[in-house]
Amino acid sequence: MRRIVGMLLLLAGMGIVTFAVIQYVEHQANLKEAMAEANELIRQSNTIDASKERRADPISYRDQVIDKSKFDPKPNDVIGMLQIPKLEAELPIIEGTDEEMLERGVGHYSGTAFPMDNEQILLSGHRDTVFRDFDMLSVGDHFIVKLPYGTFEYEIKSTDIVDKDDTSVIRSMGTEALVVSTCYPFRFVGNAPERYIFYAYPVGEDG
Repeated sequence: MRRIVGMLLLLAGMGIVTFAVIQYVEHQANLKEAMAEANELIRQSNTIDASKERRADPISYRDQVIDKSKFDPKPNDVIGMLQIPKLEAELPIIEGTDEEMLERGVGHYSGTAFPMDNEQILLSGHRDTVFRDFDMLSVGDHFIVKLPYGTFEYEIKSTDIVDKDDTSVIRSMGTEALVVSTCYPFRFVGNAPERYIFYAYPVGEDG
């Protein structure tokens, strides 16, 4: 009987590990595909911008503006790229924050603004996939958002920890602010009970 129970536990353990490996491989494939789309999107916008003979620092706030009025993303679209210099990371940004979107990259909460709208821009991602090592970020570090109509740089000014069900984070702020949310504690096993929030503001402007 013990041998049967032991064998069943071994098989169950192997099944869990196999499932985890399959999930990881699928996530990496989805992320790679979305990243390729993001790179192509940015490359095309840079080509259009160069044809207009614009000259600007490639990572300055509000440069490379093409035509924001034509920017109208649909759910699950790849809309741009999030760069995190401190972590040497580049991640695709997907329109929407459903699980389907978060499996492909960083989700943009559809009810919030975009750069140049002078309001809250909310991005979200899983701590154990796209936002791995976010515990290394602190006040003073930067996020860079690349969209088809421009490149925008933000500096982290403050952080907060809230309950996972606290929706007060999503709100009108009356100014341009990049709010980045992920699960917390960072090394928690299972469904994390809280959210870690980064509040970042345009470089060169008071938050």
